[in-house]
Amino acid sequence: MLIAAGLLLAPAPALSQAPVTPSGLEAVGAAAADLPRLHSLLVSWRGTLVLEHYGPGIRPARPANVKSVSKSIISTLVGVAIARGLIPGVETPLATYFPQLVKDPDPAKRRITIEDLLSMRSGLESTSSRNYGSWVRSPNWVQYVLTRPVVSEPGSVMEYSTGSTHVLSAILTRVTKSSTHAFAQETLGKPLGFTLPRWPRDPQGIYFGGNEMLLTPRQMVSFGELYLNRGRVRSAQVVPAAWVETSCVPRGQSRFNPDQRYGYGWWIRSFGGHDACFAWGFGGQYIFVFRDLDLVVVTTSTPDVSDERRGHRRVIFDIVEGRLIPAIEALAAASPGP
Repeated sequence: MLIAAGLLLAPAPALSQAPVTPSGLEAVGAAAADLPRLHSLLVSWRGTLVLEHYGPGIRPARPANVKSVSKSIISTLVGVAIARGLIPGVETPLATYFPQLVKDPDPAKRRITIEDLLSMRSGLESTSSRNYGSWVRSPNWVQYVLTRPVVSEPGSVMEYSTGSTHVLSAILTRVTKSSTHAFAQETLGKPLGFTLPRWPRDPQGIYFGGNEMLLTPRQMVSFGELYLNRGRVRSAQVVPAAWVETSCVPRGQSRFNPDQRYGYGWWIRSFGGHDACFAWGFGGQYIFVFRDLDLVVVTTSTPDVSDERRGHRRVIFDIVEGRLIPAIEALAAASPGP
C-alpha cells in the first residue's frame, strides 16, 4: 500500500501473472492535487478502493454537503417504496397525494405522474436557478411547487427543478408515515453500514428532497457501488435490480448540453467510450458509476457559488476521461478478471 501526499493507493486483487502498477493512478492523484476547489477524489475498482485523495485540511470522516446528489438518493428511495407497495408505481398521478390538483383550473396538472417528477418532466415552471431563492423563502415549499404554472405538457420536456424531488420527499413522508430521513436510514444507511446525518427540512418539517444531504466520500462510494452491483449489498437485494436499470435509462436531456441525458434522478453520459450513470451535485459533487469498467468514482468539492466552478467541473470531467479511464483500462488489461 502506497501513501504519499494525500494519496492512498490500495492494490486491486491481481487475477493474472501480469504486473499491476499504480503509475497511472499516481498521475490522477497528482492532477487532483492541483485543483484548489477539490476536497476529495476516491476511486473504487472491482470493489477495492484503489485511490483516495483529500485536499489540504479535509478530514475523510467529515460529511460533505452533496447538493443535488441528493436527487439520486431520493429516486432510489422512491424505487424502494414502490417495491414495498407504498407507492403503486411510477404511473401514479401526483393528484393521488395532492387532491387539490383535481380542482386546479389547469387540467394538465392532473396528468403529472411520479415518473414525470423523477425525470424532471413535470411541465411545471422550475424552482431551480433564478427561481430557487423565492421558492426556499416561501412559507410552504410543496404548495409553492404545485401552484407553479404549467409551461410544457407533462412528460414531454425536461426542465431541471429541485422542487420536483422535494415533492417526492413529501410523498415519501406521507406513504411511510415517518420521514424521508428515517426511511433512508432504514432502507439505505443500515444495509450500507452507516448512519445518515440529518439534513435540513422545509417549514412543514419535510426533509429537503433534492439538496443539502450529507455524506462522507466513502459513504458516497458505498452508494455508487450499490448501483454498480445492481442494488445488492453482499447477499441482500437492497434496491430492486430493475429499478437500478430503469433509473439509468435516458428520458430527457440537458438543454445546455445534449450529450448529458437524464433518467430517474441520475445523469447519463459517455466518457472515453464508456457510459456512466452519475449523480451530480452543484459545485463538483459526483458519484460516477461505470458498470463496464467495474468502477465507481467520487468527488467532493467546495460547494460555494463562484465563477470558477464551471471550469472546475470541466477539469474533473477531463481527469476522469483523459487520465483515470486510461489508467483503469491499463490495469484491467494487466489484470483481466470477470
